[in-house]
Amino acid sequence: MSKRTFGAIAGLAAAGLLVAACGGSSGGGSSSSAAPAPDSSSAAPAPESSSAEPAPTTAKVGVILPDSASSARWETADRPFLEQAFQAAGVEYDIQNAEGDKAKFATIADQMLASGINVLMLVNLDSPSAAAVIKKADEQGVPTIDYDRLTLGGGAQYYVSFDNVAVGTKIGEGLVTCMQNNGNDSGPVVLLNGSPTDNNATLFKQGYEKVIKDAGYTIAADQSVPDWDNTQAGTIFEQIYTEVGGDLIGVASANDGLGGAAIAVLERNGVAGEIPVTGQDATDEGLQRVLLGTQCMTVYKAIKAEAEAASALAVALAKGEIPTADGLATGSVVDSETGAEVKSVLLVPVSIFPENVKDVIADGFTTYDRVCTTDELKKKCEEYGVTP
Repeated sequence: MSKRTFGAIAGLAAAGLLVAACGGSSGGGSSSSAAPAPDSSSAAPAPESSSAEPAPTTAKVGVILPDSASSARWETADRPFLEQAFQAAGVEYDIQNAEGDKAKFATIADQMLASGINVLMLVNLDSPSAAAVIKKADEQGVPTIDYDRLTLGGGAQYYVSFDNVAVGTKIGEGLVTCMQNNGNDSGPVVLLNGSPTDNNATLFKQGYEKVIKDAGYTIAADQSVPDWDNTQAGTIFEQIYTEVGGDLIGVASANDGLGGAAIAVLERNGVAGEIPVTGQDATDEGLQRVLLGTQCMTVYKAIKAEAEAASALAVALAKGEIPTADGLATGSVVDSETGAEVKSVLLVPVSIFPENVKDVIADGFTTYDRVCTTDELKKKCEEYGVTP
C-alpha cells in the first residue's frame, strides 16, 4: 500500500482559514448590545443629519454536536477546531452537545434560535428530528449547515463533509488488502455497519460492500448498529461470531468504535489480529490497534480541514455574505429523499495503515503522547517512525 500525502487536505484547510480571515472585521460583541430605539413620544424634532445606519446584527453561530459516546472526535477534535476558527474570525458562537438525546437536540436548537444566532450548524441524530429543527430555523430566516451528516428531507442550505462513499471505498480497499496479505483471496466477510438512521452509514456501506463483493468475497453477515452504540456493537458481533461458528476472514467495520467492539470479541476467542478488522476516524484507540496489528486499518478524515471549511461558510453566512458562502460550496450532493441538490464542500479521506500513522500525528490531529502510551506501543511507534 503506497504512502498517502496530506497536501490536498492541507490546501483545503488553508483555503478555509483564508476565507474565514477575510470574511470581515466585525468583533462580534454581545447580541444584546444593539442601540435602543428612539423615544417616539419626544416632541424634539430629529436633527437633519440623522442618517446614521442602524447597529449591525451581531454575527453569531450555533453548533449542535450529536454525542460524545459514538466517537471521541466530536469533543476532542470538532469542538476545539470549530472554536479556534470562530475565535480567529471574531464571531460569537455557541457549541453544545445533544449527547444522543433527540429531545435535548430540539431544546438546544430552540434556545439557540431564541438567543439570536443567525446561522445554525448541526450534526443530526437522525433525519426526521433534525429536519424539524431545520424547518424552525428556516421559518426564522436562519440559514442552516448540515455538518458531516446530510439530513435527508431537511432542506439545509449547505452541507460540509467528506465524500462518504469514498470513505467506505477506502474501508473496503483496506480490508481486501489485509485479507489478501493473509493469503485469502475469497471467503466470508462480516459487515458491521453504522446506525441505520445515519445517511453517512448508508454511504459508507455502499462504498465498502461494492469493493468487497467486486473482489470476489461473500457476505457472511450484514448488521447495522443502532445509534453507533459500541456496547450494542459488541453484543451484535458476538452473536454473529457464534452464528457463523467463527468462520469469517474479515470484518468491514464502519468506524473505530465498532471495530474496537468486534476486536474485543475476537480477543476473547483468541483470534485478534488473525482476522482483519477495519475502522474509521483515526481515533487514538484505533491508531493504537493499527500499530499493534489487531486492527487492519482506519480512515483518516482531516477534521481540522472539515471544521475550518464549515466555519468559513458559517462566518460568511453570519455576516450576510451570501455570494462568498455560495463560492465556498465547491460542489453539490443530491438529497435522496427530495431529489434536491444541496450546495456542498466535500473533502478527501485517507487510508491509514501502520506505515502512515505518523502522518496523522504530523498533521496535528493527535499527539505522540496520546497514541504511544505503553512500552509496547512506544516500540511500535519507533518501528513505524512515529515521533514526539
